[in-house]
Amino acid sequence: MSIYDYNVKMMEGQEKSLNEYKGKVLLIVNTATGCGFTPQYEGLENLYKKYREQGFEILDFPCNQFANQAPGSNDEIHSFCTLQYGTTFPQFAKIDVNGANESPLYTYLKKQKNGVFGGKIKWNFTKFLIDRNGNVVARYAPTETPAALDKKIAAVL
Repeated sequence: MSIYDYNVKMMEGQEKSLNEYKGKVLLIVNTATGCGFTPQYEGLENLYKKYREQGFEILDFPCNQFANQAPGSNDEIHSFCTLQYGTTFPQFAKIDVNGANESPLYTYLKKQKNGVFGGKIKWNFTKFLIDRNGNVVARYAPTETPAALDKKIAAVL
């Protein structure tokens, strides 16, 4: 299996194959709108604007599993992100990243790169960096700011 074998659900409900991102560098992030890390949306958008022309994509997966910090519908979450932070990168439907209902994509990501708590995602804004060949090259804790990833992303591009 590779990351390109997975399908994810768009905000509007349709399935999208990650195969469409083949050849691109990806930063996959589980997000929340009511979290202390929510201002990272601004930094993520800055990275996206800086590198998207070079084949960089951010895949945003809202998740309400951590202290219910992503309440609301997919549309409400999207509106918040675009109005508050001007986000333009792809945002997908809300998912679970741990537990019985976790997204198969996150099961795969966690198997590729364990974190501090083993396989579990510990909080919102955990980030996975994927190279152009679909390899999970790094996992970053929520405390790792988008700005701190700039040189790491540039090196993979």
